[in-house]
Amino acid sequence: MLLTIDIGNTNITLGLYQGETRGPSFRVATIHREMPDEYGMKFLSLLEHAGIAASQIEGICMASVVPPLTSKVIQACEKYLGHTPLNVDAGCKTGVRILYEDPKAVGADRIVDCAAVQRLYGGPACVVDFGTGTTFDAITPEGDYLGGAIAPGIGIAAEALFSRAAKLSRVDLVRPPSVIGRNTPHAMQSGLLFGYVGLVEGMVARFREELGPRMKVIATGGLAEVIAKETDVLEITAPWLTLDGLRIIWELNQ
Repeated sequence: MLLTIDIGNTNITLGLYQGETRGPSFRVATIHREMPDEYGMKFLSLLEHAGIAASQIEGICMASVVPPLTSKVIQACEKYLGHTPLNVDAGCKTGVRILYEDPKAVGADRIVDCAAVQRLYGGPACVVDFGTGTTFDAITPEGDYLGGAIAPGIGIAAEALFSRAAKLSRVDLVRPPSVIGRNTPHAMQSGLLFGYVGLVEGMVARFREELGPRMKVIATGGLAEVIAKETDVLEITAPWLTLDGLRIIWELNQ
């Protein structure tokens, strides 16, 4: 059984695979101050909850955009799961040709997403990843990573609004009764949710102008399903796309 780990700035997602079949998946908060032992115990607890023993893990593939946590998670995996993870970096086979001006500047998660789209859906494609940032990644008809765009994530925008406006309190990111809010919480929910829907629709339209009308649009990340309910431009919703890409890259490196 393969364990995949995606270390992001806000969340760490984990998924288990038996061959090409994805099993239980988990999403936990990224906590920078935790030590390797704490992460190791957390991973064991998640596996136990899923009814899986550490001895059933045959390999680990991971990607990280949080350098201070990369070594901690590697140590945790070695000590508690008995395997050194395959860490997706410049020396790893991904099957993806990077056309970015500085290939080393592209986050590992974006390359992993591209590997998944290349294998599962084909190009041309635009991947919209709703994470700490909202990223738009362009994949050519040949499956190459072309480049993309990065915008602040919904969580960052909401936090900035709450912290900088004294009279605005935190609200849940849920659909308000109408676009025109009749009270402050509903007005904030409308601005956050439908404002980001407008951002996505506008960016996808601009990407399609450059990649062509055959461009597929794949949404991933923790809020993918929330946004996808409000627009038809997100054709495919794949919340665990990065984990699928890690599984594919693991196979390429065996």
